[in-house]
Amino acid sequence: MARDHLILSAFFFNPQGDHRMSWRHPRAPGREVLGFDYYRELVQAAERARIDTVFVADHVSIWDSVKSGVAHYANARLEPLTLLSALAGVTKHIGLITTASSSYSEPYNVARLFASLDHISGGRASWNVVTSAMDEEARNFGRDGNIEHAFRYQRAAEFLDIVKGLWDSWEDEALLFDKETGYFADPDKVHVLDHRGAHFKVRGPLNVPRPPQGHPLIVQAGSSEDGKNFATAHADAHFAIYSTREDGIRYRQDINDRLARHGRRPESFKILPGILPIVAASEAEARDRQDYLQTLLPDRVGIDLLSSWSGIDLSAYPPDGPLPQLPDESTFNGGRTSLNRVRHWASQNLTLREIARKLANSGSVPTVAGTPKHIADQLQDWFEAGAADGFNLMFPLLPEDWINFAEQVVPELQRRGVFPTEYAPGTLRDRFGLARPANRFAEQRANQRAVS
Repeated sequence: MARDHLILSAFFFNPQGDHRMSWRHPRAPGREVLGFDYYRELVQAAERARIDTVFVADHVSIWDSVKSGVAHYANARLEPLTLLSALAGVTKHIGLITTASSSYSEPYNVARLFASLDHISGGRASWNVVTSAMDEEARNFGRDGNIEHAFRYQRAAEFLDIVKGLWDSWEDEALLFDKETGYFADPDKVHVLDHRGAHFKVRGPLNVPRPPQGHPLIVQAGSSEDGKNFATAHADAHFAIYSTREDGIRYRQDINDRLARHGRRPESFKILPGILPIVAASEAEARDRQDYLQTLLPDRVGIDLLSSWSGIDLSAYPPDGPLPQLPDESTFNGGRTSLNRVRHWASQNLTLREIARKLANSGSVPTVAGTPKHIADQLQDWFEAGAADGFNLMFPLLPEDWINFAEQVVPELQRRGVFPTEYAPGTLRDRFGLARPANRFAEQRANQRAVS
């Protein structure tokens, strides 16, 4: 499929916006983030703008290992698959992406959940595969601490292979509903997986027929070496973080090299870097709005976030001083993508306080601030230069930054012909220009017939 228009995905991790303290803003929502109407209005606004997907990120714990966690930023949220299943019923086209942990879930449950969402939504489900990196998460699932980094990715690769196998355990023509003969399904086309591996033992088959997309779209977000290798081996789309068009072009070339080692072509893999768009009458006004959000951040929260990302308790260090020496990436057991971002800022001689404030904004994705034309200029430039296939839109304050983008920036991109005015037909995978995966069991049967 031709790369003729960019992809837009509307993201949120914090329900009030992707500044850690956006909940304190006078115009931020309150308890309504625990109800359905708030999300329905957000996602329907995105669908009216023809935005491709909504992406609900997730953790499976609250952030309570530091003093400021529960008091100021506990990251409480609704369970996202429940939420997206409800949203599927009030939307028709927009893709539905959410996180499920390969560290603290079971393959059969995850395969069943996403297959069900894909059926309910008519082929719009997408799984953001994560390897959980927080000790708080580990302690909710019978462990005293986080799973070792390389081991997490080994487990994730086996986990994902099982899930795909379970999705394939029903061939597309297996379900018959033949009332005359009494055949509900064709037994020859429903398969036992019988997986026995290093981490899992799963019999199958799944008790949900094959999803409309074959496999719901697979997304991955980590940019460590292990993360990029995992993504290029297994995923369809990748959420990345880089700051400039030139960085994006280099990142794409690195990804293309990795894809080639797996026998894959560049067009089989979409890169959507995170950006933080702020629509305003001028760039100065947008910066003022961003600066105001920064005033809402208690110093303690910022330092605690930075401690979490760097693996060092920084509470005893002067906030206006430099970072101490950071752990070596090869032995670090937390999020290595996050550690490397902290290392990058430390190389710029920023203080602890300055780095902490960067962390408060969606973990340092670049801000694109100004008029709708100014924002559209940068998105179009990155897309046409090959630095991005689209963007993961991380709005500082919800709902207003989300609505402003949908109602002002999207029409500008549509006028330029780089974003569609209508949804293309088909599933989410079709709209991304990605092939529907072959069924492994159907291929095996075809090969056996060819040999015989």
